[in-house]
Amino acid sequence: MRFSMLGSGSKGNATLVQSGTTTVMIDCGFTIKETERRLQRLNVKPSEINAILVTHEHGDHISGVGPFARKYHIPVHMTRGSWVPHRMGNLPQHHIFCCHSPFEIGELTIQPFPVPHDAREACQFTFQNNGKKLGILTDTGKITPHIEESLDGCDALILETNHDLQMLRDGPYPPSLQARVGGDLGHLNNQQSAALLEKIETGRLQHLVIAHLSEQNNLAEHAISALSTSGNYPQEQIAVADQELGLSWCEISE
Repeated sequence: MRFSMLGSGSKGNATLVQSGTTTVMIDCGFTIKETERRLQRLNVKPSEINAILVTHEHGDHISGVGPFARKYHIPVHMTRGSWVPHRMGNLPQHHIFCCHSPFEIGELTIQPFPVPHDAREACQFTFQNNGKKLGILTDTGKITPHIEESLDGCDALILETNHDLQMLRDGPYPPSLQARVGGDLGHLNNQQSAALLEKIETGRLQHLVIAHLSEQNNLAEHAISALSTSGNYPQEQIAVADQELGLSWCEISE
């Protein structure tokens, strides 16, 4: 199993997970042309994508889902709350899943789990194949016991470190937006993500990727420092998912 990211941040998000002949895309917040360009950078053809999974209905995650799915006839999977027909348009196929029930697409076993975010029914995912587990956690305002349980024992983890608390307080956002970003239905700060690493089993972790960094309210070095200190994870082994460059393929070894 391996994974990569087309981009991560408030300007657009998309992640790829691949195992054997199965490739799924999580979210698509880019135009068709931009999605195609970023896929080409990762040597992936749109025809290879078996499904698109939606985490929630915010524009930086779904703006490209409908157009891309229609052009390439790709099934889309989402929670009932995330299904917003007036924003996605007609889809070639759409499937509703329950946040507490696993399902399979090709060689991947997918377990969605609910997260607190200012969306109708937001979720994140773990992916398993051949005894290996990838966890993805972004766009959540706080860590719940269920999130901790879901992400325990991952072999790879994509983890939101959206903002530095001090930078958010001193930054350009008005108080109302600061409250939204930093609230329980907003985004994780560096310290919250570091605390998660202390609570879950990370002994099998091969890859730790920080994601959804705010361009105004965080620096990669701040996030890396927080995670490496609290999680006792070497700084040089923490990767950064970039807004423009995304993240190249990371292989989860057997």
